Amino acid sequence: RDLYNYVDTGCLYGCTAMDRAMPIIVVESGSPSDSIASNSEDAKKEAQCNGDLLGPSSALSPEQTDTGEDSDSEEEQNGNAFAKLVRTIQLIKKWASRSPQSDLDRKDSFLNKFRVTGPNIDSAFANGNNPQQSSEHNSTTEGGMYKKRRVINPSGNVLYYWLGLVTIAVLYNIFLIIARETFEQLQERYLALWLTLDYLCDVIYVGDMAIQFFTGYLDNGLLVESPKMLGLHYVKSNAFKLDVVSLIPTDVLFAVFGTKHPIVRINRILRAHRMINFFNRTESRTNFPNLFRIFMLVLWIVIIIHWNACFYYLISDSIGFGSDDWVYPSQANGSNYSSLTRQYIFSFYWSTLTLTTIGEVPGPHRDWEYVFVIVDFLVGVLIFATIVGNVGSMITNVNAARTDFQSRLDSIKQYMQYRAVGKDLQARVIKWFDYLWLNSKTLNERDVLHYLPDKLKAEIAIHVHFATLKKVSIFEQCEAGFLEELVLKLRSQVFSPGDYVCRKGDIGKEMYIIKSGKLEVVDENQNVLAMLSDGGYFGEISILNLSGGGNRRTATVKSVGYSELFCLSKHDLLEALVEYPEAKAILEENGRKLLIKDGTLNADSETLEPARSSARPTHSATTGFMRRLEKQEAGLEQLQKRFERLLGEYNTAQMKLKQRITALEKNSTISL
Repeated sequence: RDLYNYVDTGCLYGCTAMDRAMPIIVVESGSPSDSIASNSEDAKKEAQCNGDLLGPSSALSPEQTDTGEDSDSEEEQNGNAFAKLVRTIQLIKKWASRSPQSDLDRKDSFLNKFRVTGPNIDSAFANGNNPQQSSEHNSTTEGGMYKKRRVINPSGNVLYYWLGLVTIAVLYNIFLIIARETFEQLQERYLALWLTLDYLCDVIYVGDMAIQFFTGYLDNGLLVESPKMLGLHYVKSNAFKLDVVSLIPTDVLFAVFGTKHPIVRINRILRAHRMINFFNRTESRTNFPNLFRIFMLVLWIVIIIHWNACFYYLISDSIGFGSDDWVYPSQANGSNYSSLTRQYIFSFYWSTLTLTTIGEVPGPHRDWEYVFVIVDFLVGVLIFATIVGNVGSMITNVNAARTDFQSRLDSIKQYMQYRAVGKDLQARVIKWFDYLWLNSKTLNERDVLHYLPDKLKAEIAIHVHFATLKKVSIFEQCEAGFLEELVLKLRSQVFSPGDYVCRKGDIGKEMYIIKSGKLEVVDENQNVLAMLSDGGYFGEISILNLSGGGNRRTATVKSVGYSELFCLSKHDLLEALVEYPEAKAILEENGRKLLIKDGTLNADSETLEPARSSARPTHSATTGFMRRLEKQEAGLEQLQKRFERLLGEYNTAQMKLKQRITALEKNSTISL
């Protein structure tokens, strides 16, 4: 137990042989690893400083160190055994106190290799500093300690969940203020509850204003952390004005009108802009945006019907219950219409029938009744048009992918019928389409990522294809820039069972990387020579124009089941290799090793290949020259067009000048 306490408090352990360079284990408190000091001078100093902890045998005087060899040998053995024991206890303690997330948080060097962006805005908010600013602006010093400024991420989860809480408070005020003002029984029965919830919502409103003062924002792409700037930004916004008005203490009017009129708190609804902000954030975060839009549409319709029902009941109360068949029925003693539940349900039912124009209601008799019904009908027409338009648009968006997929399938079917394609081949084509749809492989990644910049496209592609690329050993030695450019050129292809990906002797124009599925390498007699699976790649030899390999396929590859492969064309690969000669050397080296292994290329010819390749122009160099030539031609054409336009403008100006000179000559002749 004493030894374990030494380890926990960060004590120093070591041998007692001061005249030898014996290892001393230094266990630092809170450190994940041990530090080993092997210098004899440092060992002496540390042993002398810690002699009171290790006992007499650990802190020796100079005289005691000059003993015989037997004494030194014994002390050395004791010290080694003691050090091993301490190291064992330290490792056991480290293993027992390790975090279960430590392995999950390990950074992968392969993934870090493809990092194409700097620290994102979320990390900047999380760290409380701006990566673009200096350390003087990132932290303040108080008593020798650095205190990070607390800035709330405007796009983070903390503010999002807080807005959700504010939204609940806003919805409470939207629904309950008008309902409590309309139905007296609702206000009187639960007055204590309503007052408690009212002031709880006020506390949330106040907290929301305080949080807005610490919510960061971006200025010219940089995070603003200055408390003064954050406060000025919020105070100058329109949201601050609405927030202040929504917190005006109108509750003091309870002293004048009494607690029977909660309508005095109607200004609390002005905080609805926070609710709209929360809904917009949720729509961008959810994976089911169409369903959320339907929910939002229903919510707004329910709010409108709810308020209209309350107005109907208030108008009926002002006219007189049961005075005609349009207003709310009489609430005489024993009437079924006197209960609170019946009052609200009847009013809500009447409001729904009127606004949706799907039912018959009694006609109005008084002027105010006519005006109210006309307004309801106008609002109802807008609601009906909104429902039809939004629901139709949502249904179209939900079925857009299926409709596009079905149209393509129908076109293929019509073409095959027109060309009298065999039934077996038609069935294979239809099964291939079914596989694409069932496995959600109908998206065109190029179209989806069309509007993103190249760097974001590359990073998304790396994350999407990370599991596959990590298995490809040839990529581990290439530059990150080459892989970023290469990953954007990969095209996904799906092969059906029995399809030949390539045949031996064919001209190779693509190389393939297996994402999923299994493929067989077969010979002319269909004998299986090898089996390829996830992460395998082939076809790189035929597209590199290696000596001895040519550009012909060296093997036949057939898909066993449904296989998804990434295809890289020869033109795209050579275009990327123009700027990355090191990557080209790696690919060629691996290709030559494979050819030597297969016996297609001799080792002697391999040593002579670099000299030969340097003596003749390569396809990549020719491609680069042609690209530069095309750019020069395009620039020349543009200059020619500009010259023609300027020449036309010059001729037009010259003609106008001649006309003006002629007109002046005529005028001068007439005057003379």
